[in-house]
Amino acid sequence: MIVGFHGCDKSVRDQLVNRKISFKRSENNYDWLGHGMYFWDNDPERALEFARFKRDHPQKGRSNIKTPAVVAAVIDLGLCLDLVNSNSIRLLKVAYEILVQDIKKNGQELQKNKPLKGGADLIFRYLDCAVIETLHDYRVKNNLPTFDSVRGVFWEGNDLYENAGFKEKNHIQICIRNPDCIKGFFIP
Repeated sequence: MIVGFHGCDKSVRDQLVNRKISFKRSENNYDWLGHGMYFWDNDPERALEFARFKRDHPQKGRSNIKTPAVVAAVIDLGLCLDLVNSNSIRLLKVAYEILVQDIKKNGQELQKNKPLKGGADLIFRYLDCAVIETLHDYRVKNNLPTFDSVRGVFWEGNDLYENAGFKEKNHIQICIRNPDCIKGFFIP
């Protein structure tokens, strides 16, 4: 069990807490950990920072965040593709190889992760999303248990100091695929 924090509009936070709306999956082709609902692991400040960024940098000229807020969730990760675990990393590597074979067979081009204009961080994770979704599809097609969640560590932002191994925005992110993993929402 963990506590995850999701940056969103205040109205969304209130509706989730009051059970007026339910789990909403992100299904962008650049989602960092594949499709699902995203949480910052144990970091409400980073979730709020993200909500403010979304408000101030609307996609396609519109923003769904007017009043940045954070909702917390008690989460049971269930069967987790934990990308700090060596077995999960091996699975992801195999999924990459399957994706490359499929792309070659279909004469397509392999997607690439890309930064925001002028940035260095790979914000648009087209390749990572495709690899993770390939792994999920493979497991479904082969009647293997499906992952309820995906967990990854990201080093993002500028170095904290010269020659640092740490960045300003290091974080652990959780992607919940199975809404039953969320045991309840609350206002932190």
